[in-house]
Amino acid sequence: MHIALIGPTGFVGTALLNELLQRGHRVTALARTPDKITPRDGLTVVQADVTDAAQVAQAIQGTDAVASAHNPGWTHADLHDEFLRGSRAITQGVKAAGVQRLLVVGGAGSLYVAEGVQLVDTPQFPAEWKAGALAAREALNLLRQESTLQWTFLSPPILLEPGERTGQYRLGTEYPLMNGDQPGQISVADLAVAVVDELENPRHLQQRFTVAH
Repeated sequence: MHIALIGPTGFVGTALLNELLQRGHRVTALARTPDKITPRDGLTVVQADVTDAAQVAQAIQGTDAVASAHNPGWTHADLHDEFLRGSRAITQGVKAAGVQRLLVVGGAGSLYVAEGVQLVDTPQFPAEWKAGALAAREALNLLRQESTLQWTFLSPPILLEPGERTGQYRLGTEYPLMNGDQPGQISVADLAVAVVDELENPRHLQQRFTVAH
């Protein structure tokens, strides 16, 4: 497949880029600063501002699917609004380009920990992650209003960590996966496996899902 990747230099995006190329997919990576990405076989890097829908549409033209690991950065001064600005522009750009398939890697904060209660709204949710988690929840809610795109939203487990690629994971939907009474976790390499598996064999069209070891 020919996949457009948004956020290729971030924690999740770097793992996604590696997984896509290892599986033989062609990748067009959208980057604000292309020189941060090492040239590799099968990789085309395009300079683009993903908060600009027209730039997104031009960069992804002719691709089979878009995988977005967009995140302005947890220390960004205006993280919430910038996250949403990018999320809206990406969706608009995908539609304008005529690409049907969009897979977004969001956050765990919108997973439900009880009936009607999402993780981000609990008192113990870390304050430093809250702005990004609230924005990711709003991005998911916006996607749920899209009836024409074949979108998928992947929420990582509560613990997303560096680690080895095992190729193994469990699937869930609206609630975080647990290991007994402990929160589920996954390596970023195996999160990338789950993303590419979903792109190759869609099982969660117009749905959110989650994963964990």
